[in-house]
Amino acid sequence: MKHLLAVLLITALPQAIRAQAISQRGFVEGIGAYFPQDAPNDSVNVTGDLLVREELVVKPASWIQFAAGGDFRANSHDQVDNSWRVDFSDRGRLRPALSVRRLSATISKGGLTLDAGKQFIRWGRTDIVTPTDWFAPRDFLNVMDNEFLPVTGIRAGVRFGVDTIEAAWDRFTPSRTPLVNQRWVVPPPGPPVAFTALDPTFPQGSQAGIRWNHAGSRLEYAFAFFDGFNHLPNIDVLPTFRPGEVAIQPHYPSLRSYGGDAAVPTPWFTIKVESAYFTSTTPRSDEYVLYVVQLERQSGEWSFIGGYAGEHVTQNRALLTFAPDRGLTRAIVGRASYTVDVNRSVAFEAAVRQNGDGEYLKVEYSQARGAHWRATLGGALIRGEPDDFIGQYSRNSHVTLALRYSF
Repeated sequence: MKHLLAVLLITALPQAIRAQAISQRGFVEGIGAYFPQDAPNDSVNVTGDLLVREELVVKPASWIQFAAGGDFRANSHDQVDNSWRVDFSDRGRLRPALSVRRLSATISKGGLTLDAGKQFIRWGRTDIVTPTDWFAPRDFLNVMDNEFLPVTGIRAGVRFGVDTIEAAWDRFTPSRTPLVNQRWVVPPPGPPVAFTALDPTFPQGSQAGIRWNHAGSRLEYAFAFFDGFNHLPNIDVLPTFRPGEVAIQPHYPSLRSYGGDAAVPTPWFTIKVESAYFTSTTPRSDEYVLYVVQLERQSGEWSFIGGYAGEHVTQNRALLTFAPDRGLTRAIVGRASYTVDVNRSVAFEAAVRQNGDGEYLKVEYSQARGAHWRATLGGALIRGEPDDFIGQYSRNSHVTLALRYSF
């Protein structure tokens, strides 16, 4: 019997190894940014970033998959933590030098899908402003050039024909806010003020949500509910008893939201709408509605997205917040891209406040060379009034150049 088991094991092992699909990808990227104007609190005009990212996916069977990924970062402008500990929580004010970007397991069987671990959870349907995307914190050290942060939790989806019910639970992960001594925190007018950043107060407990999506042939729509915390903070301004200095401390209010989205294809374009109502039991927190109406069209190598993002405040109670999602409302927003060929592309993104007090335009040109190299030249032009969310960054127009080697 032992010999028979050994023979069976030896016979089955190569088949198991062959069945186990392993894929790997990664890149090394250097990014340089040039800001032509000095900011009142930041005279650094040139910054440099280095990012090394590695991702590994192992699929030992058709119904299960494991994924892992990590980042190494360096920065010339004190935006990266100098400690060499491996960060898993993404709760620091600085970007970690070494971090776990992804560590998850996915089980898929029939109409059931289960993801557990550190992952990206994206809800919603519209672009630029996405009112129901509650599990998607971002890194806003550069407000206009931000990226999503992963969360640690569980997501389960069950498909019934054209209907899908998805539920998610996660540990709270905040968005990373701009550093108080750098140009993306704009000091108030008047005598110079020095800011001191106090450690944020993070909420206790977890957060959860559920989304039902119907994918019909002529209409696709979804309804969603979320109960947790806002990953964008309210800001407390506290005296320090030192002349010309104040302390700021972020805290993250409770958030309950009811929302939905829909998409209707027509012969000319696809109409997308998305809206959510936000309430909070935290004192001095606003209650409001965000909504987006958007048109999309694909024409040859061109892709067009444009629409209006709006806000209606039902309870105005907050004194000071950092809310880029609300800051881009009451504006016409759009995005366009053109694929020149297999190696070259151009992309545009813009937002124009309806009253003309703020506008920005981002442009990127990307070109690949061979299978590994890609260069991207970009720029952002920002204009407006100092009391407008967009306009306050009028000194932060910039040009970027990124060089990436993929492996």
